[in-house]
Amino acid sequence: MVSRKSEIIDQLFEIIEARKNGNADASYTAKLISKGPATIGRKLNEESVEALIAAAQNNPTELAQEAADVIFHLLVLLASLDVSPDEVWDILAKRQGVSGLEEKASRQSADKKEVVKGD
Repeated sequence: MVSRKSEIIDQLFEIIEARKNGNADASYTAKLISKGPATIGRKLNEESVEALIAAAQNNPTELAQEAADVIFHLLVLLASLDVSPDEVWDILAKRQGVSGLEEKASRQSADKKEVVKGD
């Protein structure tokens, strides 16, 4: 049993990592990863739409189920590209205390600078 709910994601990611190079015939995770990030992304999109539908239908029980599917498939996508949840946590930590509008503007400004450099 997980001692802290926040540890569930880390433990789930460890399981995904352990299975990602496994037998695709025996593991859904291995099968999904073997198909590549684009396929995983489509599955993540599908699960996200199902979560949105549950929310639009004001169905919190179904929304929780679909949110779990979204999180799982996002973790599979991260694992497929060797991105750890710690990298995501670090980005979220840096964003704490920064206005969402301010943070978004800073990213858009950085994107514009990259376009100028690339020309």
